[in-house]
Amino acid sequence: MDAKLLEILVCPVCKGSLEYRKAEQELVCQPCRLAYPIRDDIPVMLEDEARELDASEGEDA
Repeated sequence: MDAKLLEILVCPVCKGSLEYRKAEQELVCQPCRLAYPIRDDIPVMLEDEARELDASEGEDA
């Protein structure tokens, strides 16, 4: 994932910052509890494509 792209991407719902989870290939918005997938190095920033985080998935997950 391109570092410069990560700097400018924000959550499409709340406009908050995103956490890059390399192992899961996701961008996570903790306030919204949503994880946006990264497919073929392209972030899919659509709310309909995001998965909701489980209660067990904390900020350190």
